[in-house]
Amino acid sequence: MISGRRRQAQAFLVGVAALLLATTAAHADPGTVAAKQAQAQQVLAQIRQIDNNLGAAVEAYNLANVRLHKIESDQRENRRQLKVTQANLKVAQKSLAARLVSAYTSNEDNSTLSVLLGSTSLDDLLTRIEAVNSTSQQDANIVQQVTSFKATVQHQRAALQKAHSEQQSIVAEKAAQKRHIESQLASRRQLLSSIKGQIARIKAAEAAQQRLLAAAARSRLAGAQPVAASGVGVSASTPEGSTVAPPNVHGGVVGIAMQYLGVPYVWGGSSPRGFDCSGLVSYVFAQIGVSLPHSSYAQFGMGTSVSISQLQAGDLVFFTGASHVGIYIGGGQFIHAPHTGDVVKISSLSGYYSSNFAGGRRI
Repeated sequence: MISGRRRQAQAFLVGVAALLLATTAAHADPGTVAAKQAQAQQVLAQIRQIDNNLGAAVEAYNLANVRLHKIESDQRENRRQLKVTQANLKVAQKSLAARLVSAYTSNEDNSTLSVLLGSTSLDDLLTRIEAVNSTSQQDANIVQQVTSFKATVQHQRAALQKAHSEQQSIVAEKAAQKRHIESQLASRRQLLSSIKGQIARIKAAEAAQQRLLAAAARSRLAGAQPVAASGVGVSASTPEGSTVAPPNVHGGVVGIAMQYLGVPYVWGGSSPRGFDCSGLVSYVFAQIGVSLPHSSYAQFGMGTSVSISQLQAGDLVFFTGASHVGIYIGGGQFIHAPHTGDVVKISSLSGYYSSNFAGGRRI
């Protein structure tokens, strides 16, 4: 009985061993491994293209938000001004009405002939002429005020109507961008699911590299010395006629940004719960009292232009037509929130990023 069970166990173990050998052989097949690696590279290339498109779409969405907030702010101010102007118009209209009633009930006759014929002396004539001129000027001022306030009311109403139309257009634009972003995200998730194993290994290697980069950056920051962009691979000479940016006074943002390494990318995000690229920059600078719009395109218009060879820690670095932004940390590196599925991390200003560098700005 026991020997029978032993034989069954041995047979089972032999079968498992054979299965394992077959599985190992299949995974070790160079052709299969190479095919999977090639597939992973193709999928990753597609994902990178989607990420580029998503980055531009997200920042266009953020810029629409900035424009929308500006319109809403202008509308609030315009409505306030409209109320003030309407109140002033009512006062001026009442003054004009009272003046007309006064002139009618007092039977005023301020014609030049009446003044001349009614005068009893030269002094009386001069007094009458002065009174007529004063009254006429007062009436003219009242009429001018009424006319001016009416024109202002019409202008402000037209401005409000225009702003409302622009607001509707931007809201529709935002909705279209949101649908595009969500569609791209769905495609990205589908592609990622096809190479889960490869992605897991890539992420593990990336996490190890990030730990090394973060340690090196913290060690560099401990020196507390501004670091120019040496090692970026670009000549350090300033192009003739270019603007020389003033020294950077915001290098301290680097230490703040480092606190958020590992925070997940969330499109539209601007808090430690999740950041997109411009959301990270605006949040970090807000910690030192500097207000920047939540849009890489809008941020690209801030501060002073600085060449890649003159970058200092705390400068903003922009890529692919200003659709992506990060914070330069010195040593040829920058910190940023790259794209969906990634986290706030340190990257080198070389290779892909140097070839797609759009400019630097010193705030």
